[in-house]
Amino acid sequence: MFLNSNSAQAASTSASVSATSKATKIINTGKKYMGVRYKFGAKTGNTSSFDCSSFTQYIFRQHGVNIPRSSKQQSKVGKFVPKSQLKPGDLVFFYSPIHHVGIYIGNGKVMHTYGKPGVTISSINSGWWKDHYTTARRVL
Repeated sequence: MFLNSNSAQAASTSASVSATSKATKIINTGKKYMGVRYKFGAKTGNTSSFDCSSFTQYIFRQHGVNIPRSSKQQSKVGKFVPKSQLKPGDLVFFYSPIHHVGIYIGNGKVMHTYGKPGVTISSINSGWWKDHYTTARRVL
């Protein structure tokens, strides 16, 4: 039993390290698109403009993680994560009903795209984003 327990713990640690590594790669890929313009309804796979959910879908897909196209659909995949337990790579959602998504990058920051700044990083713990935070999902 001791051996099985260690094996299970090793597998769990390995899965956690793998998710952390994948999250870092996803975030680094997303940062390459900082400032790319926002366009509502941007086509999937287009990198000259993004809307919020085409951005998250594209970035995750580059690392073998397939998520649906819309923020509403994305808010139903993976597993629920309380705001207090967010980890880099989690999808974070705003508004009610949900119609905005970003990628949590750690330290209270979300990478997402909207309006004039295009792809940008914002704090989820202050201002508009704090007031409109709705939920989060872990897909890694």
